Amino acid sequence: QVQLVESGGGLEQAGGSLRLSCAVSGRAFSSYTMGWFRQAPGKEREFVAFVSNSDGNTYYTDSVKGRFTISRDNAKNTVYLQMNSLKPEDTAVYYCAATRRYTRAPYPTMYDYWGQGTQVTVSS
Repeated sequence: QVQLVESGGGLEQAGGSLRLSCAVSGRAFSSYTMGWFRQAPGKEREFVAFVSNSDGNTYYTDSVKGRFTISRDNAKNTVYLQMNSLKPEDTAVYYCAATRRYTRAPYPTMYDYWGQGTQVTVSS
Protein backbone atom coordinates (compact mmCIF):
# COMPACT_ATOMS: atom_id res chain seq x y z
CA GLN A 1 0.00 0.00 0.00
CA VAL A 2 1.23 3.47 -0.86
CA GLN A 3 1.95 5.70 2.11
CA LEU A 4 3.03 9.33 2.13
CA VAL A 5 4.75 11.16 4.98
CA GLU A 6 5.30 14.92 4.91
CA SER A 7 8.01 16.73 6.84
CA GLY A 8 9.77 20.08 6.94
CA GLY A 9 7.00 22.28 8.18
CA GLY A 10 7.45 24.75 10.98
CA LEU A 11 7.44 28.40 11.96
CA GLU A 12 9.06 30.93 9.66
CA GLN A 13 9.09 34.69 9.34
CA ALA A 14 7.52 36.47 6.41
CA GLY A 15 10.03 36.61 3.59
CA GLY A 16 11.73 33.45 4.76
CA SER A 17 11.90 29.98 3.27
CA LEU A 18 10.90 26.43 4.08
CA ARG A 19 11.41 23.19 2.21
CA LEU A 20 8.76 20.51 2.58
CA SER A 21 9.45 16.88 1.81
CA CYS A 22 7.09 14.00 1.11
CA ALA A 23 8.51 10.50 1.34
CA VAL A 24 6.53 7.86 -0.53
CA SER A 25 6.56 4.19 0.40
CA GLY A 26 5.79 1.67 -2.31
CA ARG A 27 6.79 0.71 -5.80
CA ALA A 28 6.62 2.68 -9.01
CA PHE A 29 6.94 6.14 -7.50
CA SER A 30 7.82 7.52 -10.92
CA SER A 31 4.40 6.42 -12.18
CA TYR A 32 2.65 8.84 -9.83
CA THR A 33 1.80 12.41 -10.44
CA MET A 34 2.53 14.16 -7.15
CA GLY A 35 0.69 17.15 -5.79
CA TRP A 36 0.77 19.56 -2.89
CA PHE A 37 -2.36 21.00 -1.31
CA ARG A 38 -2.91 23.19 1.70
CA GLN A 39 -5.73 23.90 4.08
CA ALA A 40 -6.06 26.80 6.50
CA PRO A 41 -8.55 26.75 9.39
CA GLY A 42 -12.06 27.46 8.16
CA LYS A 43 -11.04 27.24 4.51
CA GLU A 44 -11.37 24.62 1.81
CA ARG A 45 -8.44 22.51 0.76
CA GLU A 46 -6.53 24.46 -1.87
CA PHE A 47 -4.39 23.23 -4.73
CA VAL A 48 -0.80 24.43 -4.58
CA ALA A 49 1.25 22.56 -7.19
CA PHE A 50 1.77 19.29 -9.00
CA VAL A 51 4.57 17.59 -10.88
CA SER A 52 3.59 15.18 -13.62
CA ASN A 53 4.43 11.50 -13.72
CA SER A 54 4.99 11.40 -17.46
CA ASP A 55 7.06 14.41 -18.47
CA GLY A 56 7.83 16.11 -15.17
CA ASN A 57 5.84 19.20 -16.06
CA THR A 58 4.85 21.39 -13.16
CA TYR A 59 1.91 23.64 -12.49
CA TYR A 60 1.18 26.11 -9.72
CA THR A 61 -1.73 28.02 -8.36
CA ASP A 62 -1.43 31.73 -9.11
CA SER A 63 -0.83 32.77 -5.52
CA VAL A 64 2.44 30.84 -5.28
CA LYS A 65 3.84 31.24 -8.79
CA GLY A 66 7.37 32.58 -8.69
CA ARG A 67 7.74 31.77 -5.00
CA PHE A 68 7.23 28.00 -4.68
CA THR A 69 8.92 25.21 -6.60
CA ILE A 70 7.78 21.60 -6.73
CA SER A 71 10.30 18.94 -7.64
CA ARG A 72 10.76 15.20 -7.40
CA ASP A 73 13.62 12.80 -6.90
CA ASN A 74 12.50 9.46 -8.27
CA ALA A 75 15.60 7.72 -6.94
CA LYS A 76 14.62 8.77 -3.42
CA ASN A 77 10.86 8.35 -3.81
CA THR A 78 10.47 11.90 -2.59
CA VAL A 79 8.69 15.03 -3.73
CA TYR A 80 9.63 18.48 -2.45
CA LEU A 81 8.05 21.87 -2.15
CA GLN A 82 10.54 24.71 -1.88
CA MET A 83 8.73 27.69 -0.42
CA ASN A 84 10.43 31.07 -0.74
CA SER A 85 9.31 34.61 0.04
CA LEU A 86 6.78 33.26 2.49
CA LYS A 87 3.74 35.31 3.38
CA PRO A 88 1.44 35.04 6.40
CA GLU A 89 -1.33 33.90 4.07
CA ASP A 90 0.74 30.80 3.29
CA THR A 91 -0.01 29.57 6.80
CA ALA A 92 -1.80 26.23 6.52
CA VAL A 93 -1.47 22.50 6.87
CA TYR A 94 0.27 21.26 3.74
CA TYR A 95 -0.63 17.86 2.31
CA CYS A 96 1.18 15.69 -0.18
CA ALA A 97 -0.89 13.54 -2.54
CA ALA A 98 -0.31 10.94 -5.26
CA THR A 99 -2.18 9.65 -8.29
CA ARG A 100 -1.25 7.51 -11.25
CA ARG A 101 -4.51 8.07 -13.07
CA TYR A 102 -3.67 11.54 -14.33
CA THR A 103 -0.78 13.38 -15.88
CA ARG A 104 -2.13 16.77 -14.90
CA ALA A 105 -3.95 16.81 -11.57
CA PRO A 106 -4.96 20.14 -10.04
CA TYR A 107 -7.99 18.82 -8.13
CA PRO A 108 -8.06 16.80 -4.90
CA THR A 109 -10.59 14.31 -6.28
CA MET A 110 -7.98 13.17 -8.79
CA TYR A 111 -5.69 11.85 -6.06
CA ASP A 112 -5.81 8.42 -4.45
CA TYR A 113 -3.25 8.71 -1.66
CA TRP A 114 -2.67 11.44 0.92
CA GLY A 115 -0.15 12.20 3.60
CA GLN A 116 -0.98 13.26 7.14
CA GLY A 117 -0.03 16.88 6.60
CA THR A 118 2.60 19.19 8.01
CA GLN A 119 1.94 22.56 9.61
CA VAL A 120 3.44 25.69 8.09
CA THR A 121 3.11 28.90 10.06
CA VAL A 122 4.37 32.22 8.71
CA SER A 123 4.59 35.13 11.11
CA SER A 124 4.41 38.77 10.11
